[in-house]
Amino acid sequence: MANSILQDKKECYFCEVTQSLECHHIFKGANRKISEQQGFKVWLCHNCHTGTDGVHGKNGHNKDMHLKKIAQENYEDLGHSTEQFRQLIGKSYL
Repeated sequence: MANSILQDKKECYFCEVTQSLECHHIFKGANRKISEQQGFKVWLCHNCHTGTDGVHGKNGHNKDMHLKKIAQENYEDLGHSTEQFRQLIGKSYL
């Protein structure tokens, strides 16, 4: 995985497990490539990624929204504006 703007360590972003990790692109679909280019991605264990309570699970909406918000905050902390984020992703999560 190329650099993430959200984490430095290779561990699950949520539970800090270090084995069986999967790369999660925070913005999917048409924005998946942008996630790759901008570092909008994190390591997740299988459960936090695709389990029932994972970001892609039926109970994972809050985790998914948390990652989107944190990605935008970190992007803006790097000197970008909210408008630049909107132009890149299509909406603001703040």
